[in-house]
Amino acid sequence: MSAPSAVPRTAPIAIAPKPPRFPPSRQGSIHIDSYPGTRNGVDSPDSESLNGRPPTSCETCHRRKLDCVMSEEEEGCVPCQVNGTECSLVESPPPRKRKLNGEAEDSHSKRSSPGRTDNRRRRHHQPSLSSTAASSSLIEEMANFGGPTMLKRTLGLQSDRYSQYIGPTTDFEPSLINLSGFDAQDESLLARGTLRKVSDNVTFLLLPDYNTPGHDHVLDDVEEIESVVAPHGRKLIDLYFRVVHPGFPIIQKTVFYEKYERSYREFSPPLLAAIYILAINWWDHSEELAQLPRPNVRELERLVRSSLADAMYRPKLSTVQAGLLLSQRPEGDQWAPTAQLVAIAQELGLHLDCSSWKVPPWERGLRKRLAWALYMQDKWGALVHGRPSHIFSSNWGVQPLTMNDFPDVEWDDDDAEDRMEIERGRTLFGQMVQLSQILAEILETFYTLQAMSAVTSAGIQGTQLVLSLAKPIQLKLKEWYAALPASIRMDSTFQGSSTPLNRLSSIGYLHLAYFATEITLHRRIIRSIDAAASSSSSTLGGGGASVDPYIQHICRSAAKARLISAMDFVNRLQPSHLRAFWYFASKTNFALIGTFGSLLWATSPGREEADWYRRRLGEYRWTLSVSSKPGEGKGLTEFAMGMLDISTGLLKTLPVKPLLSRSGSALDMDAARRQSILALGGNAASGGMSGVSLSAMSGLSGGMESYSGLPSGEASGVQSPRSLGSDSSDEGMYGNFSATAGMAGLE
Repeated sequence: MSAPSAVPRTAPIAIAPKPPRFPPSRQGSIHIDSYPGTRNGVDSPDSESLNGRPPTSCETCHRRKLDCVMSEEEEGCVPCQVNGTECSLVESPPPRKRKLNGEAEDSHSKRSSPGRTDNRRRRHHQPSLSSTAASSSLIEEMANFGGPTMLKRTLGLQSDRYSQYIGPTTDFEPSLINLSGFDAQDESLLARGTLRKVSDNVTFLLLPDYNTPGHDHVLDDVEEIESVVAPHGRKLIDLYFRVVHPGFPIIQKTVFYEKYERSYREFSPPLLAAIYILAINWWDHSEELAQLPRPNVRELERLVRSSLADAMYRPKLSTVQAGLLLSQRPEGDQWAPTAQLVAIAQELGLHLDCSSWKVPPWERGLRKRLAWALYMQDKWGALVHGRPSHIFSSNWGVQPLTMNDFPDVEWDDDDAEDRMEIERGRTLFGQMVQLSQILAEILETFYTLQAMSAVTSAGIQGTQLVLSLAKPIQLKLKEWYAALPASIRMDSTFQGSSTPLNRLSSIGYLHLAYFATEITLHRRIIRSIDAAASSSSSTLGGGGASVDPYIQHICRSAAKARLISAMDFVNRLQPSHLRAFWYFASKTNFALIGTFGSLLWATSPGREEADWYRRRLGEYRWTLSVSSKPGEGKGLTEFAMGMLDISTGLLKTLPVKPLLSRSGSALDMDAARRQSILALGGNAASGGMSGVSLSAMSGLSGGMESYSGLPSGEASGVQSPRSLGSDSSDEGMYGNFSATAGMAGLE
């Protein structure tokens, strides 16, 4: 290797030529995405620009070596106003053409925002150490420019740079990063890019947008997207924040509206298009829009696909927002895009704990909300698609959400109902995150390849293993449900008192997700029982040990309770729920209720029980068809109906089940119960199937209260909502479940 050069470096080497500076104009203003000492987001290395010319500044600032920045009122620069001196820049030349992203553009061209001044002009100079007072005033003035939502110190939403998290195993050595000279903005310019240090142990690499594919036509994409919805863009934005945002708060509402008031051109094309696409689903909900033709959604989808693909080369928080919103479309729940979103989020460091990062507080809150929204997307996507999750607890450092992670003000102080809806939406979102964590535990415990293999390898003891693992999770579900705040409980909103018809409520997706989580747990229990019974019958010719009949009875009765309560929940949904925003997994969660009923039908030991499930599934399909009226969840329940037709169609190939004597079945269950209770005292120590399994079953039946407050043991005796005229004797072999469960210590 050659000897290192002895020539000292007085300034970092820039990775790209700086754009030329021009004299300020009366139309000039401060770039909201910049901060002192930077130019286009990159640190100014010296008081001299790299092309040899000093940066433009007024005479006073040049003489005193101050950072010359035009004030918002354009009555001279800030330092001159602070010091009470006359600014030489007040008489400025007329606007002239400038270079922006390599393209000549006039400050009053068609790409400029109507009514908005050119805020990309800025003068920079290193402040002098002798100007402490003036510098302090300047910093304070800069901190207040444009209000509290400006993006001066943001990491993930800069307009001209994107960030890449530097992980512990990359070609950057963390121990060497600390040797770099970081300035007051925690940045260090290197040949490869700009390092941005947000904490002692977390560093990002900032790179310019203009080098990425598709950057040269970003403004064209925004213009084309806006032209598709024009002149209804603002109405669609209002519709989005009225219907979608309360139940899925991943956008910074106040910042969004401030930017939109200036110009829609400030937004990332895929994010703007995603909001429009979602809002159009409630086109008829707006009295102003209902009578007008809808925009071309297909064209919007084409534009969002191409612009999102380009944005992934320069990922920002807006890229994750756009991807999450697009996934909420009726046909948007695809698995591959979820994997891409997880990768982009890791690039942005969303999987890290940002609590102490040196970024604006509102960005920390936004990062946490986006991280947990992505976590939910991954876990529920894994459930509905039957795929392995991409996010693991060993690489997840995001802290739990608190109310401080939401914007302080997002409502009109004069609108109490608006405030109530926003606060309810925040509570809803937080509870959905907690439920998703329980779902993640279920998927990890029962549905990974390793977990399923372990149960299969256990053979006849597989059910015992499943029950022992299910008990603590069931208790978590019970505690979660019991702790639900009153504002998001379905029993109150079913009365219609807190949800006026003109107010849509998205809390239905949370409760449906709860039933889907319960069903996912009980599906595994029922499946293990059926597999054990089939294994015993085929391997031992029916003469060997099998699952204890009493345990089987308890498990199936608890599963039946879940099914009845879930169907009853769907039956009682009101238009204010059905017309609201539903989380992307909801259409599959509706279908899972029917799938669970089909599983119980298929595994029924006798014809009477199978007929009972057949009738209830027919009633459930009727409920779904009623809920599928135009404007009331159309598409949401149609998918569930289609899946129900498929599963019940497959059940027609089942062999005819035997008729079981109801009185004989009851006597058999009573004898099995007494035998199992004796086994608790005599055989539990020896690891007998009955003793261990009954202990593991404790808590499985009492883990849920239905909307009416009935514990699940009582719910098992409740008739299906539309079966009041049917033969109630169908409940025969399950009528005494509550008493049986009590004797077994399950309640």
